[in-house]
Amino acid sequence: MLASRLAAFVTNCLTVNNAKRIHAQIITNGLDHLESLLIRQILLSPHIYSPSVPQYLEQILLHLDPPDSFSWACTIRFLTQNGEFERALALYFQMQRSDLLPTTFAVSAALKSCARTVYKLGGISIHAQVLKYGYEYCVYAKTALIDLYCKLGDMTNARKLFDEMGERNVVSWNSILSGYSKAGDMQTAQKIFDDIPNQDVISWNTMVSGYTKTGNMDMACSLFQKIPEKNSASWNTIISGYVDCGLVEMGRSFFDSMPQRNNVSYITMISGYSKCGNVDSAREIFDQINEKDRILFNAMIACYAQNSRPKEALRLFTKMLKMNIHTHPDEMTLASVISACSQLGDMRFGSWVESFMNRLGVKIDDHLGTALTDLYAKCGSIDRAYQLFIRLKKKDLVAYSAMILGCGINGRPFDAISLFEDMIKSNVSPNLVTFTGLLTAYNHAGLVEKGYKCFHSMKDHGLEPSRDHYGIMVDLLGRNGRLDEAHDLIKSMPMKAHAGVWGALLLACEIHNNVELGEIAAQNCFELEVDTSGYCSLLSNIYASVERWDDVKRLRKIMKEKGLMKVPGCSWMESS
Repeated sequence: MLASRLAAFVTNCLTVNNAKRIHAQIITNGLDHLESLLIRQILLSPHIYSPSVPQYLEQILLHLDPPDSFSWACTIRFLTQNGEFERALALYFQMQRSDLLPTTFAVSAALKSCARTVYKLGGISIHAQVLKYGYEYCVYAKTALIDLYCKLGDMTNARKLFDEMGERNVVSWNSILSGYSKAGDMQTAQKIFDDIPNQDVISWNTMVSGYTKTGNMDMACSLFQKIPEKNSASWNTIISGYVDCGLVEMGRSFFDSMPQRNNVSYITMISGYSKCGNVDSAREIFDQINEKDRILFNAMIACYAQNSRPKEALRLFTKMLKMNIHTHPDEMTLASVISACSQLGDMRFGSWVESFMNRLGVKIDDHLGTALTDLYAKCGSIDRAYQLFIRLKKKDLVAYSAMILGCGINGRPFDAISLFEDMIKSNVSPNLVTFTGLLTAYNHAGLVEKGYKCFHSMKDHGLEPSRDHYGIMVDLLGRNGRLDEAHDLIKSMPMKAHAGVWGALLLACEIHNNVELGEIAAQNCFELEVDTSGYCSLLSNIYASVERWDDVKRLRKIMKEKGLMKVPGCSWMESS
């Protein structure tokens, strides 16, 4: 009687708590035969998935008596469908260790997990098992193998398997089509597409996506117009294609014509406008959405942070915190917010974000660790930055550059040079930001010859020095009394020097009382930045050092007539 009642409960839609209560009754009453039924009903219940469910299912599976291949297979498939690829594979191999024969369902799901994690060795191993168990004629297992080899970029094996298939379904056709499309072989993809007996919307979308990725927007648009029944993915694919090609307004025209937009549509447009620096249009799109989720907030906050509008990024983050539970920040949100704090030099808010992450239990991964390293380095907390840096599992270009620049601007030149040497030994190629930090370090240390060597080595890394790099070199030469060399370097620049470059020479002339070059530098500064008083003050100091008082009076008169005032010194860092 109790068994039939529990069986009836089990067949109802379950929540995790309900499942655990029923499971407790099954165990205490020795009704172990109902456990496999409980597993299947958990897997069939909508909206039951949560981070605790996979572990709970595994515990039930491991205690099934007798073990049940079907329940194991369904669980592996469930984990794969919910993105728990590594867990699904671990369970698949555990199933074999339990002497259970994997079903075609289990094999297909395990192959899909290998494809999603690009786990070549595991995939090849399961391919051997497909042959061993005689599943090579199963359309689902064969299709999963084709998808695996396509994801691995091995189109030779993928095509061989496809050609061997006696029976093909539309998924088989779409798998091989997607492989050729992602490989950029649109000629072969077009032949496959034309041969598909019953093309579905996925077939059409795959072709449109392939042509957009190869930059053939005319062909992509032509195919898009021919799709019999377009879905949201069709529209998003063509919009994304135009955005990726830099034709954002063309993408916008399709966006505006879209019958029904989803979050992907909005995020694609926000990201597109962000890349081309049109932040106001991105915000206009963002404001069109009535119910905003975390991903949409992330896109807009990142847009502000990436386009040097950090205050607006922090304002939007503050607004996000006041919203409901569906908009709670995640690692992506926090990385953008920390970047905004770095731009403002706002150590106070940045430290609050780090403590907020600790309260939420957010694990500091390499992405967040790098963002925090950059924040603390720019705000002068080099020791804290270095602690975060050494904990990074993988130190990439951004992490090294942030640390080198931080050491460079904070008077730790030899640490910056040492980090650069470690970076090169680790086969991480430097970028322009790296060299800005490194040249700043040589400047702080007064190492002119090594600075020169570093400056000229930029071309060895395929980099052309920017105006800022020339400015640092002019400052390095000038501070060390090599004013003529500094002037010659400016004259050799392939682009027009900005005021910062001439300003560096002017400052050096003040230090070394060089009137002739000081006048040349000042004249260029006046032409580039008409209303800046600092250059007048520097030239006035040069005149005063050689007792040319009439010129001092003349400059002061000019400053007074133009209403120029000396700007008081200030810090760019937020005080705590």
